[in-house]
Amino acid sequence: MGFTAPGRGITVLFGHSGCGKTTVLRCVAGLNRLPGSLQVGEDIWQRVGYFRPTHRRPIGYVFQEASLFPHLSVRDNLEFGRRRALRGGAAASVGFDETVALLGLERLLSRAPTHLSGGERQRVAMGRALLSQPRLLLMDEPLAALDRFSKEEILPYLERLHTGLSIPVLYVSHDIHEVERLADHLILLRDGAVQAAGPLTALLADPRLPLARAPDAASVLDGVVAGAEPGYGLIRVRLRRGELLVPGERSTGELLRLRVGASEVSLGRRPPVDTSILNALPCRVLGHEPVPPYQVTVLLGLGEAGDGERLLARISRKSWDALGLAEGERVYARVKAVSLT
Repeated sequence: MGFTAPGRGITVLFGHSGCGKTTVLRCVAGLNRLPGSLQVGEDIWQRVGYFRPTHRRPIGYVFQEASLFPHLSVRDNLEFGRRRALRGGAAASVGFDETVALLGLERLLSRAPTHLSGGERQRVAMGRALLSQPRLLLMDEPLAALDRFSKEEILPYLERLHTGLSIPVLYVSHDIHEVERLADHLILLRDGAVQAAGPLTALLADPRLPLARAPDAASVLDGVVAGAEPGYGLIRVRLRRGELLVPGERSTGELLRLRVGASEVSLGRRPPVDTSILNALPCRVLGHEPVPPYQVTVLLGLGEAGDGERLLARISRKSWDALGLAEGERVYARVKAVSLT
């Protein structure tokens, strides 16, 4: 097993239970020993004949369970992380007030952990980890113990951490919807080995990988709000090669991440006319893979030259044959539904 991840953003370790995700995280934390070497930036944390102990690794660790000190208030739990970092000589790069604001903890500071919801406890645990002034934040399925409502409550705060802080995050998950919403970089694990590694958008759109063969396969597109359609509840989202109309209300200039299910994309040789489908984008066929027994996953490149964002379409084998499609062909992707992640 081996991989390289960027020094910023969220890198997700993804795979089925038992594939080695948590083991990798524990090795990075120094709780287990790697059968090899580990380098973070310019610093060697492990190599032959050398092992940096856990207490000397500048990490913050967020577990599935919040594990707060029950006898301390939220404020004191947060202060514990900060005091520990300062005693260790760490520079205070993440401030107390900044952390409280990012995680929406202002109204919770005087409460005891026993009087918090599951999502609130996890936000406090994240804050305590951040205030330890980590160089690297490790998160081991931090939403796994939460119900769906609590997950939806906490995800926006994770997104705020993503955009508001420069600390890189190594995040373990087996929930593809979390991955689509949060990840910048993806490490696919299978049976203790790295199956693939790279930017999220590239790996989701690779028809050779199992993600693209799954029934709920989807593409993720990053865009910017270019304007609105007054009276229709729609916003125009500009991509590198094209534009999409999306339900919602957002500010012009806001960066968005869109999810397009492969089964929501149909293909045609010509632009659609007299149809309720609002989005039709010119693109090129870049590749395809059969999905037994009777479907095909098609990889598309947006734009006349196919050099834009990657998009997946899931069509029947009969449709593929009837259209006479082949790699390099110009087609129109008719997007029946698109959603904000």
